[in-house]
Amino acid sequence: MDPATLLRRLFDRAVEVADPMRFVAAHLPARRPGRVVVVGAGKASARMAEAVEAVWGPCEGLVITRHGHGRPTQGIEIVEASHPVPDAAGAAATNRMLEMLQGLAADDLVLVLISGGASALLTAPAGAMTLAEKQALNAALLASGAPIDRMNVLRKHLSRVKGGQLAAAAAPAQVVALIISDVPGDDPAMIGSGPTVGDPSTAADALEVARRWQIELSEAAAVVLQRGSGVIAPDDPRLARVSNHIVAAPAQSLQAAADLAVELGCEVQMLGADLGGEAREVAADHARLALQARRGRNGGTRPLVILSGGELTVTRRGDGIGGPNAEYALALALALDGADGIHAIACDTDGIDGAAEVAGALIGRDTLDRARRLGIDPQDALARNDAHGFFAALSDQVVTGPTLTNVNDFRAILVRGPDAGTDAPA
Repeated sequence: MDPATLLRRLFDRAVEVADPMRFVAAHLPARRPGRVVVVGAGKASARMAEAVEAVWGPCEGLVITRHGHGRPTQGIEIVEASHPVPDAAGAAATNRMLEMLQGLAADDLVLVLISGGASALLTAPAGAMTLAEKQALNAALLASGAPIDRMNVLRKHLSRVKGGQLAAAAAPAQVVALIISDVPGDDPAMIGSGPTVGDPSTAADALEVARRWQIELSEAAAVVLQRGSGVIAPDDPRLARVSNHIVAAPAQSLQAAADLAVELGCEVQMLGADLGGEAREVAADHARLALQARRGRNGGTRPLVILSGGELTVTRRGDGIGGPNAEYALALALALDGADGIHAIACDTDGIDGAAEVAGALIGRDTLDRARRLGIDPQDALARNDAHGFFAALSDQVVTGPTLTNVNDFRAILVRGPDAGTDAPA
């Protein structure tokens, strides 16, 4: 098996085990005799709704997912909206969702399906903020390089639905949230900006995020933060009947890939499922690890697979098209500088890296040489944040289409001896 095929198999395995059809049924509560309403948002939410109805049959409800990520459902309405920058479709659906939760009784059950992407798809600007102002805020956050947890603090305090406010709207009904994690540490309060989770952060914390990452606030946004937002405190009685359950997480997918790598005759080094940081800086660190590992290997040594997950960031400096996985892959190739015996893959498990409809990219020892023969300067591509353009020219992108799940980034580096050929990894 050639290195690219092996690496792609590891990535595909990580995505496969995160398919909601494999695990949602096991986490469903008993269906109550009262009214049952299913709501949710995220890139995997339509697939989660499909899994719910495979067990419960037709349900009343509304789920918002990204364009192209819809699924056939029996009763639950699926609305497709824009991500990562929200749009009018998402805003209108969010308002209808909030209306749907009004007037519920204590005997009613609300099942909430949340996955990565819900922060943009659940859109209800606070105060007098307009949708255009919310769009500008999201775009600025995405270009800022701020970690996802800091982004979500600001998003929560400028929303009428995040930070526990969705669950509070359903009180006094029982609320059960099934959540697919796409954040380092699997904190439910950070996934989709925690629409069912109380949050102790303050409007002052949100203002500090804007200051620290130089996010320009509109006048309406500033007024919201000055007056205090609607984010729900963790001990608020409206959340007393809310339970939140992580039903899939990056560590599970990473372990599944590790198990497959061992089956294929490789050793495995786990760096963790919750790595953060600037993509190009993490890539430089991982290149040093790979080169060090290569020095200790020879033709009789089993290949080593270095696995990591988490969510890296990109501080946008140029005008190119690049997400954190592609930027990591390009920076890794530059740091390895054509070293023999090292190949890698970096992909987002939802099939979308940054703003591109591409999961990520593969690299090998000839990546830089092939680019230069085409007249492409790899260093210039990195400086312009144009990693997707770089890998498109080499036909080294990984394109999956919507995977209908989202358990964060997946990275695997295959390390063999320096004299290894280009064929079988073991």
